[in-house]
Amino acid sequence: MSLDQPPAFVKHQSVTRDAFLGGRLTVSQPRNGFRAGLDSVLLGAAVSAGCKTLLDMGCGVGTAGLVALVHAPEMSGTLVDQNTEMLALADQNLRDNGLSERGQIRTVDVTAKGSLRHAAGLADNGHDAVIANPPFFSDGTLADDAGRAGSRHMDASALDSWIKTAAGCAAPGGEVVFIYPATSLAPLLAGFEQRFGALTILPLSPRLGAAASRVLIRGIKGSRAPLTLLANRALHGDDGRAFAPEFDAIFLGSARLDW
Repeated sequence: MSLDQPPAFVKHQSVTRDAFLGGRLTVSQPRNGFRAGLDSVLLGAAVSAGCKTLLDMGCGVGTAGLVALVHAPEMSGTLVDQNTEMLALADQNLRDNGLSERGQIRTVDVTAKGSLRHAAGLADNGHDAVIANPPFFSDGTLADDAGRAGSRHMDASALDSWIKTAAGCAAPGGEVVFIYPATSLAPLLAGFEQRFGALTILPLSPRLGAAASRVLIRGIKGSRAPLTLLANRALHGDDGRAFAPEFDAIFLGSARLDW
């Protein structure tokens, strides 16, 4: 379907326009349901310098991919999701931020078999960087909002399908970066170890002395280098409120994540 005009669902949603990267990026997203936030910015800022082609899997309204594109003027990006309503907003966000010439959208279920993904325009071995913030919280009651539930809930086998698709889409020597809850590191690491080398894991905690709440993981396609487990980093400083200087610079758009 054409995304030139948002579907009725989006037209009748209450949409907010939120500034990221210190105002360098403005994102339209539904007021209710899953909303892009710190994880999306961290994911986009985690892409290595020098990558020329990006794939944002399960992009939602496109925030992580847009962050990566803002940081890298030489990069082109493909944003994919199965939710056409969110893709309509992703398309709008590309245009509103002057990134439409460097970004494209595709309606793709990343857990579908390869032939269906290929038919939807998602090629194998074609991206220097593949990023994803997959659904999580597989236990418990699903959210009432269907879009929010689809963005938050899946089981370990579906997570492995995301990792498998990422491995297929990454170019030889390309990087795959996921952000995920630290409590689900085990299935995430198992899927990455099967398919990548040079794994790097960065635990992130809300404040000093607290347990990690999320992890960033990066794997290199075709590498045989060993795993590196980095020291935990706290998002907030000693007072537990203001962001630590490293993360303050990332969220203000003046720095990428150094890892």
